[in-house]
Amino acid sequence: MSVITIKNVGKAYKNYNRKLDRLFELIIPFAKNKHKKKWVLQDIDFEVMPGEAVGILGLNGAGKSTLLKIISGTSKPTTGHVKTKGRVIALLELGMGFHPEFSGRQNLYLAGQLAGLSRKEIDSLMPEIEIFAEIGEYIDKPVKVYSSGMQVRLAFSLATAVRPDVLIVDEALSVGDAYFQHKCFDKIRKFRKEGTTLLIVSHDKAAIQAICDRAILLNAGKKVMEGSPELVSDYYNALIADKESGDVKHIKTNTGDVATISGTGEATVKNIKIINIDGKEIDVINTGQQVILKILVEIRKEIPRLILGYMIKDRLGQPVFGTNTHYLDMPVDNLKAGEYLSYEIAFDADLGEGSYSIATALVSTENHLADNFEWKDLALVFNVVNVDKPNFVGTTWMPVNLKIDRNCMDKS
Repeated sequence: MSVITIKNVGKAYKNYNRKLDRLFELIIPFAKNKHKKKWVLQDIDFEVMPGEAVGILGLNGAGKSTLLKIISGTSKPTTGHVKTKGRVIALLELGMGFHPEFSGRQNLYLAGQLAGLSRKEIDSLMPEIEIFAEIGEYIDKPVKVYSSGMQVRLAFSLATAVRPDVLIVDEALSVGDAYFQHKCFDKIRKFRKEGTTLLIVSHDKAAIQAICDRAILLNAGKKVMEGSPELVSDYYNALIADKESGDVKHIKTNTGDVATISGTGEATVKNIKIINIDGKEIDVINTGQQVILKILVEIRKEIPRLILGYMIKDRLGQPVFGTNTHYLDMPVDNLKAGEYLSYEIAFDADLGEGSYSIATALVSTENHLADNFEWKDLALVFNVVNVDKPNFVGTTWMPVNLKIDRNCMDKS
């Protein structure tokens, strides 16, 4: 049985040409409508199962926050219905409900009781809330002297003092400092392990790929894609790169994976492979092995300036290393249609055991926002094994020079 069920959900706002038209509709309810509807969400359907973590991605204005408000009950849908089961906590616009003249502690009691907690329960939770929030003596000072980050700390600490059945998280956590963001996500991961169902909206693709089992992509108020976090993140990247042309497509690779390709097509990666120092093509690499990444690029139309970028990603699609020829100060200028460029990138594969992929980008500057000739995810997939290095964990091999002195007199 699902914990969250979204069925045919849509949300529209009424737009009036004149303020009097709104009054006219109120006074004469059966008269002709004086408004036009602006739909911000349409035909949204999905389910979230118990203990599942689902991420929601989308460009600004896609309807993400509106959807979360409908699910959390702070807004009503125009069409369709939403069903939730269990105790639902929504972290939306954290701290917005705090009274500026009251102290942090007073606001905790007010907000806690509004959330259904008794005063006795808040009393017992208060020490834990204070420790997690880490705002010190400010907890007894008026909220009006708080920074936005301090309000987020206090609100998150209260909202997560008791583990919910369903946790809904918006971009609110991006307000906090980096240290507190790490604390928040550690707590969210802990809730996940204990069985909390998670629904999270974030522009942080790495966070969604690390936490979520599945992702949903919204665009212009509609669900355009649902699948693995890596696949949806790749498509989201392509949408950002090609929001004007919209030329985004999927292809199946030789390994059976689905790769996302976008771009205007002036240049394309015709071939990509990894070879060893003897020139032999390989797809299994030993940790620390010297290898060469060879990329063949075909120029299809005249290009004033070409930049090649590449990104190595782990099996979850999170970046391990990336660079491009702009940063390396090696652009190629004045290219003609029909030319071919061969790139050879030599490096030591200081990677941990596992599966990795390489994404390629052909652009005109340091990023894909100006000209995106081609962006190809999963352009190449390879595996790393540890044959001759000491055991270690992680995605990066860092040679260690360890010294131990049992007769050390320095206690510093």
